[in-house]
Amino acid sequence: MSVVREADAVAHRLHGATFHSFVAPSRGSRELCAWRLEVADGTVGVPHRVSREEVLLLLTGEVTATIDGEASTVRAGEAAFVPAGASFALDNTSGGPATAWVTTSVGLRATLADGSEISPPWVS
Repeated sequence: MSVVREADAVAHRLHGATFHSFVAPSRGSRELCAWRLEVADGTVGVPHRVSREEVLLLLTGEVTATIDGEASTVRAGEAAFVPAGASFALDNTSGGPATAWVTTSVGLRATLADGSEISPPWVS
């Protein structure tokens, strides 16, 4: 289906955030994945290294994106680009919730600090 209704997005929860999957191979995509990310206030992100490029467009709120050790505040209407192979963490200590639209390519994997690897279900 070319149009995915909000009610049909599949929600996944991990590390204090909710990932609402709209586009993924399980929904017919061969190249792209896209989801809406909800990050509650007080969430401290888990640093991980990404295998594919990611783009996060902040829709609401304010977060701190740390990419390869450089922390930057990202506000609604701004985007963060995470290069493939970069270390990345997203914190929300702004006093309110934040949401972002995230896109990447099929095959994204995340490697945690302990060396374990995750293939997130919202990109499958």
